Amino acid sequence: MTDPLVARTVARRAVSRTRSRGRSARLTGLTYATPALLVVGLFFLAPLGLVVWMSLHKWPLLGSPTFNAPENYQKIADNSLVVDAVVFTLEYTAVVTVLLFAVSFGLALLVQHGGRWVGLFRGAFFLPAAVGWATATLLFFGLLSNQIGPLDGLLRAVGLIHEPVSWTAGDPGVAFGSTVTLVIWRWAGFNMLILLTGLQSIPPELYEAARVDGASPVQAFRRITLPLMRPTIALVLCLMITGSLLGFEQFYILTRGGPGNSTTSVVMVIVREAFVRFDLGSAAAMSVLVLVALVALNALQLAFIQKRSP
Repeated sequence: MTDPLVARTVARRAVSRTRSRGRSARLTGLTYATPALLVVGLFFLAPLGLVVWMSLHKWPLLGSPTFNAPENYQKIADNSLVVDAVVFTLEYTAVVTVLLFAVSFGLALLVQHGGRWVGLFRGAFFLPAAVGWATATLLFFGLLSNQIGPLDGLLRAVGLIHEPVSWTAGDPGVAFGSTVTLVIWRWAGFNMLILLTGLQSIPPELYEAARVDGASPVQAFRRITLPLMRPTIALVLCLMITGSLLGFEQFYILTRGGPGNSTTSVVMVIVREAFVRFDLGSAAAMSVLVLVALVALNALQLAFIQKRSP
């Protein structure tokens, strides 16, 4: 029989070696993660901390900051432009999220299965996503211009309009529709690609079993596609909602926030506070509130999706 003392010694050495390997693995993992941690700390955590600190001070562009908390946050509720911008941004987010998701999901279903021309259609639908956001907005601005753009001429040629239309600065509803159209054209292909990846990860055997059991395409879509697509749909919705709430370029370039501030987003108000009125403390306070709202909204959305997951 083995001596108990020798057995205990061997066991202690084995535990020591296991702990040593564990510490070595943790140190190796930390070494690999250090560059990413430095980048996150330098370019995210440090600026975030500075923004929070600025939001507690009266921070002019020139001169020394002075502590004035919570005055910057109190002034936000008294700013009528902020209230109007919040209402508009929420309306814009709701409309864009519904329409963009419907178009993106429809395109993904359309090009889900292989075929002779499917690759061409996938590339064509995704092509606008390869254009820079600011560049795409400038292209739309030129297209919709009643001075240099071809849209008015084409519509007059077919008899749909009889006089030039101001697509970006005339009627608030028209400017809003122009902006939504731009966003759908630019981002539908990108979101289509993400949804298409989720669709193609579903095993075809599930659909074959559903057909054998007599399920209709609609029933297969409801019982198989949607439940298995929940994580992908959650990701796409988070991207859509976050991007819409942080909308800036499409309004700044296409409509300049008009007509009459009717298309002024929250981020445009923040930019005006910081670089037009030079009130960096107020702009920082608005930024902090927007960040808190985004984190809370995405957390609620992900919690809802996970709760309903099978």
